[in-house]
Amino acid sequence: MDLQVDAVQGAATLPAAVDVVVIGGGIIGVSTALALARRGHSVAVCEKGAVALEQSSRNWGWVRTTRRDLREYALAAESLRLWRTIDRDLGIDTGFRECGILYTADDAARQQELETWVERVRAEFGEVPTRSLSGAEVDARVPGASRRFTGGIHTPTDGCAEPQRAVPAMARALAGLPGAHVLTRCAVRGIDMQAGRVAGVVTERGRIACGAVVVAGGAWSRYFCKSLGIDLPQLLTRGSVLHTQPLAGGPDGCVSTHGVALRKRADGGYTLAWGMRTYAEITPDCFTQFLRFVPALRSTWGSLRLAVGRRFIDEWRRPGRWDLDGPTVFEAVRTLDPQALPGYVAPPLDNFRKLLPQLSDARIATQWGGYMDVTPDAIPVIGPAERVPGLYIATGFSGHGFGIGPAAGHLMADLVANDTPLVDPHAFRLTRFFDGTPIRVDAGF
Repeated sequence: MDLQVDAVQGAATLPAAVDVVVIGGGIIGVSTALALARRGHSVAVCEKGAVALEQSSRNWGWVRTTRRDLREYALAAESLRLWRTIDRDLGIDTGFRECGILYTADDAARQQELETWVERVRAEFGEVPTRSLSGAEVDARVPGASRRFTGGIHTPTDGCAEPQRAVPAMARALAGLPGAHVLTRCAVRGIDMQAGRVAGVVTERGRIACGAVVVAGGAWSRYFCKSLGIDLPQLLTRGSVLHTQPLAGGPDGCVSTHGVALRKRADGGYTLAWGMRTYAEITPDCFTQFLRFVPALRSTWGSLRLAVGRRFIDEWRRPGRWDLDGPTVFEAVRTLDPQALPGYVAPPLDNFRKLLPQLSDARIATQWGGYMDVTPDAIPVIGPAERVPGLYIATGFSGHGFGIGPAAGHLMADLVANDTPLVDPHAFRLTRFFDGTPIRVDAGF
């Protein structure tokens, strides 16, 4: 990967025992461990590769409440509150700033769709910061645009952070807390069960005794849980993102408009992506989970591309069970590092240049791909794996994990520690996929 991610030096020594082991060194795992460690619990984060080297450094960097599924709106609002103080509280620099997020409308139908979302949020949560804008107000927020807008919605309190440095900074702060351990190149091979519940984990470097385990493995979570007999509905979609070189002028903050989603970075360049365009590689799991994902397929069909590639063969060959005393696929594949898809990088750059002619000399500084862990209803699983006492799951963030990560970690820590939950966790329970709850996809970009 060409993307430069701040490095985190992992601990050299494996702890013999901790209260909680967190599997996965992305924003969800690190946020969970931080919340636990700050309450006095001993914790170890076990990352098979390097901290944040998968999706936690490959996302757009948006921190938004705008256009959230109403089921995760409260979690997004709490996360935004935590983002505002995290640098001060931990003495770090995540690059967070309250820059505002704008969604534009090119016609009356799109404007009505955006305004309907605002009305629904207000009906459920009361007054919110998001407000509707006229076409002239949107034009003023996108200076130099080559087209006029019908309108849009804007949330001035939403923000962004710098993904390539945010989670590494959080992980270094975590490593400095009493009883906290950040372990890199330390794949967890499996769970040690005693008397019917979690008693520890077996890693490639040895065993760690613990009373609870949190699976926050992102794209790897379903595969790991499947080896424990846990059915975790989750598939992967492949995103492609690019950085431009620094550019003078242009809109500040984050803008979602026809053909491109953009964010002005701290270095003066833009992060660009092709909005809701989805690329999904067909794998064996696609067939076993097809019916669960039908609502998601319907909601994204016009922007979805399905493809068959090497991943089908690779995942077909993976064992469903493995011995814990020898190397596993987690050591063989330290980092999922897909290439950016040219057909998903060129269009947003072209659309950016057409939208902002004064920036038509924009050039790609770097580009990359990444895998997003997606659930059938596009909201995460945060809660206990009831079949395995002491095991908890925090995954399936469906491309939203970076923005809601701090609050998701806080909520996961609440559940592990049996504290009062930050928000009602009911919507995020794993059992919703098996108890007859209708699967529906709401909101989005």
